[in-house]
Amino acid sequence: MQTPSKEIFRKYTDEKTFERIREFTTVSAMWEHCVNEYPDAPAIVDEGKARSFKELEADAAGFRTLLKDCPVGTRVAIFAANSYDFVKAYLAVVTSGATAAIFPAHLPAEAVFGCCMMFGIKKLVYQADFEPRLAIVKAKRPDIALIPADAVSDEKTPLVPCEPKTPCAIVFTGGTTGKSKGALLSNDAVMQGTINGCYGYPDVFGQRYLLVLPLSHVFGLIRNLMTSLYTGSALYICRNNKDMFRDVAVFKPTIMVIVPALAEMALTLSKKFGRNMLGADLKTIICGAAPVSPFLVKEYDKLGIKLLPGYGLTESANLVSGNPESLKKPESVGLPFPNQEIRVENGELWLKGRNMMEGYVGVEEPGAYEDGWFRTGDLVRFDEDGYLYITGRIKEIIVLPNGENVSPAEVEVHFNALPFIQDSQVFEARSALGEPILALEVVLRPTELTDMDDAARKAYAVAELEKVNRTLPGFQQVSRITVRDTDFERSPAMKIVRYKNVQN
Repeated sequence: MQTPSKEIFRKYTDEKTFERIREFTTVSAMWEHCVNEYPDAPAIVDEGKARSFKELEADAAGFRTLLKDCPVGTRVAIFAANSYDFVKAYLAVVTSGATAAIFPAHLPAEAVFGCCMMFGIKKLVYQADFEPRLAIVKAKRPDIALIPADAVSDEKTPLVPCEPKTPCAIVFTGGTTGKSKGALLSNDAVMQGTINGCYGYPDVFGQRYLLVLPLSHVFGLIRNLMTSLYTGSALYICRNNKDMFRDVAVFKPTIMVIVPALAEMALTLSKKFGRNMLGADLKTIICGAAPVSPFLVKEYDKLGIKLLPGYGLTESANLVSGNPESLKKPESVGLPFPNQEIRVENGELWLKGRNMMEGYVGVEEPGAYEDGWFRTGDLVRFDEDGYLYITGRIKEIIVLPNGENVSPAEVEVHFNALPFIQDSQVFEARSALGEPILALEVVLRPTELTDMDDAARKAYAVAELEKVNRTLPGFQQVSRITVRDTDFERSPAMKIVRYKNVQN
């Protein structure tokens, strides 16, 4: 069992900066500190308009007035896209002592109603153009108060102090089974996740962040929004990912928090059009929510940008580990963050700690806990320096007819090491005779093998993949290799959606 300490991260920043990383146990305490510490600094930039920390608090105070009749712990849904109004409403809800249930912006009307029922929602904050999807809620639950996200009262209500274990947010997750549900995070957990975002890199405070991840996803909410606010940084909201590079040129971010698929896209365009696609000021990319290719770490380093992989879960308030030595250990998701306990049972990562959720809301997930430990479902290993590596998911294990267990992710690592492979998926398929086999599909990087035509690229890729395949143990070798013409299906978090059934 491990109990990590923050001291392992001290050497990655200067002493003065490290000592500024103070621990708060509630969002209200953190936010009060930020408003006093950075009153006139820009906090949020949306649609060309910047609001300072003082201005954001004034608007949040006006919104808290609309929640004055909510006792501590009242569940208030936020149904809005990334915007200043989202940030204002979220801060108002959680600093009033209520719990923000964050609904993904793509939810249809039936799902909005279902979530209101499952989570016990008392009030619902909504973006104006989402109102048609509230029809069922209006018809069947007129007692749920509906509040426009752009509303604000002239009366200012001060923030409400609360306890560390006061529920703070309900964030959607697939959990260990992949079925969508809500993870209930306390103020303490949200703050630990927020503070973890400060460890492992030199330039922490007073940065410029670009927001491209959805705030309904824990990576966007905690690492992008909350850590930005905590560090007195400015957050530029990119409302449409298609405008990402236009916004980069305008805002000139110093740090970005993105998923690997976006990092791949940014690298492709930077190679085609030059480093300025990412802005001359960009120094750091925090990358996670899906496996990060070592290729990305090395290629971004050539551009003078540190790409730092990490690992986390919605259930752990996002951040479990981060990699400050990504060039030395590009396959690792890093060193575990403090204030958590870690153990490995039969290869599976188990967690306890301040950052962990209080539980799932409205549903049971048998097997998620054992003796008070949360079972992540992730297969892992640690190296001699304490760095963590993800080797697969228990639920994705393929059991072969001979009884051998194959972790697709563990096999994919070998194929992904080829610089021209952008993504891959190993899965169970059927041979022409109907026998179970392992198969591989890959997507090629558009920046590699550009001196060949399409047929030659595919032929070369298959030949090189076959060479790698022959180096693997017999039970891990694939019997069929296919080069895809299109990307894999992806989740809203840009993770590859794995095949659920045996493929022909």
